[in-house]
Amino acid sequence: MIFLQQVINGLMLGGLYALVAVSFTFVIGMLNFLNFSIPGIFMLGGILSWAFMVPGGLPWYAAVPLALLAGIAASLLVERFTYRYMRARFGDATEHAIPLVSSMGFLILFQGLVQIQWGAELHSFPSPWQDTSLRIGGLLISIPQVISLALAMALVFGLTVILGRTSLGRSLRAVAESPDTAQLLGIDLPRLIPAVFIVTGLFSALAGVLFALNYLQVSHVMGDEIASFAMAAMVVGGLGNVWGAIAGGLLLGLMEVMTIFFFGAKVIKVAVWGALFLLILVRPQGLFGKPAVGKGKF
Repeated sequence: MIFLQQVINGLMLGGLYALVAVSFTFVIGMLNFLNFSIPGIFMLGGILSWAFMVPGGLPWYAAVPLALLAGIAASLLVERFTYRYMRARFGDATEHAIPLVSSMGFLILFQGLVQIQWGAELHSFPSPWQDTSLRIGGLLISIPQVISLALAMALVFGLTVILGRTSLGRSLRAVAESPDTAQLLGIDLPRLIPAVFIVTGLFSALAGVLFALNYLQVSHVMGDEIASFAMAAMVVGGLGNVWGAIAGGLLLGLMEVMTIFFFGAKVIKVAVWGALFLLILVRPQGLFGKPAVGKGKF
């Protein structure tokens, strides 16, 4: 029973990793751009929902949508002053390291502004419910983590349907193969690319809200640790493969919890990053990725 509880804990934790991993994967799969501002947007989702609820006095069903909208707005701000700016200036933003560095600058900016406004200490997040756990036959299941996993699966399924069966999806897949060729074929990139950042902002901020609901605390650096595991999940699943990001998140969640269960918390990073290193040596494209990064992802 204890082992089964650890398996459940690992899968539920992996659901949180999966949402952030999908955010990284969607941007790098579509635009070949590693967006380092995602941990900051994750943090904004969590801490702004707290700010709207506690200092602001709003109910959770008003605070959470506002926090998600703020995450989307922050993501569009990153798009405007990183990817779009470099594309307008040089023609192909992915050929330059400046967007990557500037997205990291946005991460530092978001964290700094939050620290100035609400300080560097941990803040207790008020739970909308008295009990956020469900007990089934002696097993304890976290409701926010179940929601996170279910949402990750549902949202990725929705993305798969959109990408495979709609004109918007065909346009996005054309951009994923070659932005310049897609533009020559008549696809309006300035109107299409922001949609990628809207999805990224929504997924990241939603993951931050669910993290806050599960762990009941927020801070300006809450995105740093989970983002490193989410990037590892993205690599494990395969760069650009959204279902691979789900699988990678679940695998890393299981690995983290099982490592703690058998060996203790001190060796988590050694186990996770050691396994990632071995996987890269054996299968550099990840479990579900293609040998050529940037091709055939969707």
